[in-house]
Amino acid sequence: MNLALPAALVVASYLIGSLPFSFLVPFFMTGKDIREHGSRNVGATNVARTFGKLPGIIALILDVAKGWAAVWVAQWIVMRPGWPFVATSPAAPFYDSRDLWISLGALIAMLGHMFPVWLRFHGGKGVATATGAFLALDPKVVLAGVIIFVIVILIFRIVSLASILSAASIPLFFQYLAHDSFWRVLISILISIAIIAKHHSNIRRLVHGEERRMGERK
Repeated sequence: MNLALPAALVVASYLIGSLPFSFLVPFFMTGKDIREHGSRNVGATNVARTFGKLPGIIALILDVAKGWAAVWVAQWIVMRPGWPFVATSPAAPFYDSRDLWISLGALIAMLGHMFPVWLRFHGGKGVATATGAFLALDPKVVLAGVIIFVIVILIFRIVSLASILSAASIPLFFQYLAHDSFWRVLISILISIAIIAKHHSNIRRLVHGEERRMGERK
């Protein structure tokens, strides 16, 4: 069995996801290391808070775009003629599901963002990259998640809380709104758990009432 294409999918998904745009954008625009400023998180929110809206918006768009690109590349690889895992019957092994491998590309890309080899595995929290990946998998799920995000922002004005709650809602939207496949629902659960776990410090501050609100200075 030729495993070159599955290996290429895994490597490509990770490398695309690991592109540290939230580090590169402020570095090229200001010459400063985002890891030494603000919350020290390599994410678009910290870029915007520390260096301004324009660098933050650019970093956000690029982080979303790489999540979308990783899934697109995974889809392209999986649909190649030489792809070795093709279900030929209902009793086929689970790994013969193309949807599993495409969804896996989304998960690996987000993990690449969280743990980029270029920054000694110190990356961001994965919200923007996961958004882009989910957008490629099912746009209506992202739209529903964005609505949750906006509602929480309008009520509480806390970005981390909005990110956590919208991430937690995504698997429910895959299951009950989009009625997507088992693999998309399962992978979205794993992605949501990883995002929420990455917000552990924010959760601690939320519990103690110390998390910053939008526009609030230290």
